[in-house]
Amino acid sequence: MSYRVFCGLDVGKAEHHATALDLAGKLRYDKAIANDEAALRALFTQLGEPSGLVVVVDQPASIGALPVAVAQAMGIPV
Repeated sequence: MSYRVFCGLDVGKAEHHATALDLAGKLRYDKAIANDEAALRALFTQLGEPSGLVVVVDQPASIGALPVAVAQAMGIPV
């Protein structure tokens, strides 16, 4: 798999902080987003095609379960 964008999420109860970099190390995204499905879907869509994106979640269980589920439902590796 050849990823073009790497998105890391520092998850929290009310909001997450997302940071995304491309292969050249250029910052593509760096700010807080709401902890809801619509915000996560919008972010992942903004970052590009699912086949070129990988998402890393710092706590994949409990408060990080929603970002993991949304990414997987969109076909994005986590």
